Amino acid sequence: MARLPARKKKLRAIAKSFVALPPTSTRTRLRPTAAEDAQLRRIGDYLGSLLRCDLVTRARMGTVVPALNQRARRKKALTALTSSRWAGSLTRASEDQYRLGMRALVDHTRELRASIQQIDRHLASPIGTTGLNGAAGYRTKREQFQKLRRVDILENRLKAAETRVAAGAPKVVFGSLALLRKRNNLVAAGLKRKQWRAQWDAARLFLTADGESGAPRANLRWGMSPVC
Repeated sequence: MARLPARKKKLRAIAKSFVALPPTSTRTRLRPTAAEDAQLRRIGDYLGSLLRCDLVTRARMGTVVPALNQRARRKKALTALTSSRWAGSLTRASEDQYRLGMRALVDHTRELRASIQQIDRHLASPIGTTGLNGAAGYRTKREQFQKLRRVDILENRLKAAETRVAAGAPKVVFGSLALLRKRNNLVAAGLKRKQWRAQWDAARLFLTADGESGAPRANLRWGMSPVC
């Protein structure tokens, strides 16, 4: 039996190489009317006040395991003031904020210890020379005295920070510490008091409603949960 001739395959052309763009996120910009804007701000301000109160309640418990943070009880109390959807978002946000504050506080203590150890290494070496530990001593007695004072200040800060860590009491500023500091020097910030107040109030708003796990499109009902 005669064999059929082999069929030649056409080689696929290789496309020119290119760099793929990074993934992008889709954002929706609301364009509310003046009345809608006022209403959204009222809701955000109200929920923001509830969030701050819930965080205070959570902070008073200190560092506890998730099973003992009484979130179910706190959510039930907030549901009476808002709705179940808002209450879940509020308690989740306050728990996240508390944990973030504790991590920042622990990191702060580490930085203070590292700074104190670094200065102590230089203080252990004679003035103007390099000690056995490889660290150079300070150039003058005046500089050495200033560093001794600096160590005193850092040790006091470390003691206060360690006390807060042990008590589970982080410092949290709603609206950001950077914006709070601008209030004390509006001229340097290039802001008027009214402008700063508008930024401060906007930064303290809370308008987040988390979806429900297992529900279609994360919602059992379309639209946002109403505020009671």
